[in-house]
Amino acid sequence: MFLSPQPLTTNNAIGNGRVVIIFEYDGRKFHGWQHQKSGVRSVQAELTKAVAKVADHPVDLVCAGRTDAGVHASFQIAHFDSSSTRTLRSWVMGMNTALPDDISVHWAGNAVGDFHARFSAVYRRYRYIIYNNPVRPGIQRGQVSWTFRPLDVPVMHKAAQALVGEHDFSSFRAAGCQSRTPVRFLERISVTRCGDFVVIDVQANAFLHHMVRNIAGALMAVGTGKESDSWIADILAEKDRKLAGVTAPPHGLYLVDVGYPERYGVPQALCGPEFVNPWFDREDNLPVEPSYIHPKQPAST
Repeated sequence: MFLSPQPLTTNNAIGNGRVVIIFEYDGRKFHGWQHQKSGVRSVQAELTKAVAKVADHPVDLVCAGRTDAGVHASFQIAHFDSSSTRTLRSWVMGMNTALPDDISVHWAGNAVGDFHARFSAVYRRYRYIIYNNPVRPGIQRGQVSWTFRPLDVPVMHKAAQALVGEHDFSSFRAAGCQSRTPVRFLERISVTRCGDFVVIDVQANAFLHHMVRNIAGALMAVGTGKESDSWIADILAEKDRKLAGVTAPPHGLYLVDVGYPERYGVPQALCGPEFVNPWFDREDNLPVEPSYIHPKQPAST
């Protein structure tokens, strides 16, 4: 999970202010990150209860990026404000004791300066994993997407490069997206194959609602030959969601990295998920420094 080891030390005091945590979760049994109506599981609700138990007071959690129902995270960041002080080991082990098995906290630390989990982030990185085989997966059902039609990965990768740079991504934006602007800076995107698995690896300053899943759905249409390799560029230019095809299923999607300026002291990710790491060279799992950092929105909790 981490680029460098993060020992669970007991010789520190974390709290009495803003606390940052790093955690992972299996999204299969959650209805996304955000609090839902009573009786509906969300990552935020489960994590809030666990943090409050260790802090011994109510807390409000703010995450780096909300995920939808069924979407996973191998490296997610959140912050909360606490009047309590605990050691790193006490925060991490205490929260994990109070959490269900499908969420695990790996690190906690004091926030530096004006740190905000969402507004201080300069990039997010996702990986979308497709099992490309005539037979559906059994063991990894719910952890990967699946298509039985053969995918032409070099063609998908070539088509995806039209998305790199700053664009209006309205064609890949969910109808219910609440972002104030459809403009995003997409740093890089690659499509690679390892045996029967195809991985779409994409990094941007931020993402619109369903943006990665809509990109994945469009690229799969290109990979199966349903659409030409120029189609991605064409629909991007049209700025019309109705032209971009289907939204790919959520369970192939993983939030794998969130990047912050070095001054905040947040540990860096070795991009996951863990079962995907060996498919890539170490360099491909390292954080990618953004080439352009957008001006920040006003920070708020």
